[in-house]
Amino acid sequence: MDIVKVFGDNLKKYRTAMGISQEAFADKCGMHRTYISAIECYRRSISLENIQRIADALEIETYKLFLEENE
Repeated sequence: MDIVKVFGDNLKKYRTAMGISQEAFADKCGMHRTYISAIECYRRSISLENIQRIADALEIETYKLFLEENE
């Protein structure tokens, strides 16, 4: 399991399901758009505090960001 990829994929999936852009989502969780983009493109590992901020902004339980989809 590549946790950075799983997290980035899940972030993008939940964000797009909300129907908001990276910029709007970044504003919602108090982060910069390029930071959100870097997460979704697997270029950033992030702190636990930021993981929680993202989950709160997505209005989901934190663990859902770590669930790997079965293909």
